[in-house]
Amino acid sequence: MAQDENWEREALTRIALAGVQEQRRTRRWGIFFKLLGFAYLFALLALFLAGPLGTEARKAGPHTALVDLQGVISEGSRASADLVTQGLRSAFRDKNTVAVLMRVNSPGGSPVQSAYINNELRRLKDEYPDTPVYAVISDVGASGGYYAVVSADWIYADASSVVGSIGVRMDGFGLVEAIDKLGIERRLMIAGDNKGLMDPFLPINPEEQAHVQRLLDNIHTRFVDAVKLARGDRLKGNEDVLFSGLIWTGDEALELGIIDGLGSPGYVAREVIGEENIVDFTPRQDLFRRLAESLGTAMVQAVMKLSEPTLQ
Repeated sequence: MAQDENWEREALTRIALAGVQEQRRTRRWGIFFKLLGFAYLFALLALFLAGPLGTEARKAGPHTALVDLQGVISEGSRASADLVTQGLRSAFRDKNTVAVLMRVNSPGGSPVQSAYINNELRRLKDEYPDTPVYAVISDVGASGGYYAVVSADWIYADASSVVGSIGVRMDGFGLVEAIDKLGIERRLMIAGDNKGLMDPFLPINPEEQAHVQRLLDNIHTRFVDAVKLARGDRLKGNEDVLFSGLIWTGDEALELGIIDGLGSPGYVAREVIGEENIVDFTPRQDLFRRLAESLGTAMVQAVMKLSEPTLQ
């Protein structure tokens, strides 16, 4: 009888151990396939975000050199001055470039980054006077997005594009009454009389407000000067309206002399430039930087930029 009980116990033990081992094998295979799936998805994502291949993969022969300006213009973004000017330099230096075409879809952003792009574009035009530059606005080419490319020889847009916004803004908010109602005591310690400039929890200081307004006016003047230098006699209408920060559709912008014609990038390459072989010289942002930005860096940057002037 004892022997039978031992046999049953050993059999149950073996069955239990076999079940545990099977569960472990299943778990290991499950982990393996999950990792394999993640690796596959990550590889697809890398290929998708990496964009076109390098210079060695470009087509030989005459071409229209394409450089994209897409998104908000800020340091570290895919529309940063570093990336855009890098693409412009490569496009101009290529011996087979017939013309440079900047494809624009940007609401603006940093006035500094926009000015960097504009200045480099003018420098490259002086260095390569035989290479014309065309800017083509798709959905939006406003504020800093317009400032960055205004020095192009010709600017095109769609009739429904949003163009203009030649102005400067600084966003902020005031919570003085709110903290009073909530019984919150504001405690601010500073070293430097104006270190608490435009603090949202304090009433507006007229002197500080005047100082910030002078700063914005200064940036606006630089923007206006760049537009006048680039567009010259092509500008039409009252300057108080042109440089007021208003936006217009593409057909309205054409009447005001802010752009030179209506058309898509393909149309401009084919019908205006005369070279429909388009080669993309747009540098691609580092993959891990782009992933990090999509996972929250952009949000942090947006919060930090609340008190910065923007061409947007």
